Amino acid sequence: MTATSGTSDPTAANAATAPNTGTSRAAAPIGVLVVDDDFMVARVHRAFVERVEPFRVVGVAGTGEQALAAVAELRPDLVLLDLYLPDVFGLDVIPRLRAAGHDCDVMVISAAREADAVRGAVRHGVVDYLLKPFEFEDLRVRLERYAVQRGRLLGTVVHSQADVDRVLAGAAAQAAPAPALPKGMSVETAGLVERTLRGADGTLSASECAALTGISRVSARRYLEYFHTVGSAEVSLRYGVAGRPERRYRFRGAVTGPALRPAGRP
Repeated sequence: MTATSGTSDPTAANAATAPNTGTSRAAAPIGVLVVDDDFMVARVHRAFVERVEPFRVVGVAGTGEQALAAVAELRPDLVLLDLYLPDVFGLDVIPRLRAAGHDCDVMVISAAREADAVRGAVRHGVVDYLLKPFEFEDLRVRLERYAVQRGRLLGTVVHSQADVDRVLAGAAAQAAPAPALPKGMSVETAGLVERTLRGADGTLSASECAALTGISRVSARRYLEYFHTVGSAEVSLRYGVAGRPERRYRFRGAVTGPALRPAGRP
């Protein structure tokens, strides 16, 4: 089976050196190495990653040895690691990375459903484990969750045990399943409001959200308040010349989207 690596794939090299005009100026790019022995699968995974800001693919590798060499040369922040590699089991790559002094994070993307593989991945400290096959939204959710937690860890200054507890509590919250939607709310409308809030340049009021989504202001306010309740949105107040202050919402990066489920469903 043909495989490519980050050190020999010319398109991967271009991705590592060329400016990514789609990358948000507000967030530093997160470099990703895709490791999969099937070059067609690797190409799909690469395309998926490059649709999610601020991630950019810096290379592709098809074997464990190529992955080790690519990490040493390209210094990615995150490795998307298949387990069924032709030369070595994927989890055996991780201790070799650590022994070589590389502190990149690893997300397993594999068809391996064995409990031993999952337990082994947890013991090796992977940031997530995604089963093949999957859709773009499945990966997007996990990448954005990783970006939020990574930003929290990088930005934390530890002055006390409370700071440590806050970071660890944030990691646990990210790993927890999304809460069920309240009765009367739909997954489709929640996803619409979330995408609108996510894509807003700054903050949105309920009226502005209603105009952008085509739903009523009352419905928009209800969904925005729900996102605020579960921690996906933050609220600020804008004071005018008269009347009550306007509540404005900003997306915080917490994952909802396809993870949302209506109340009563498993």
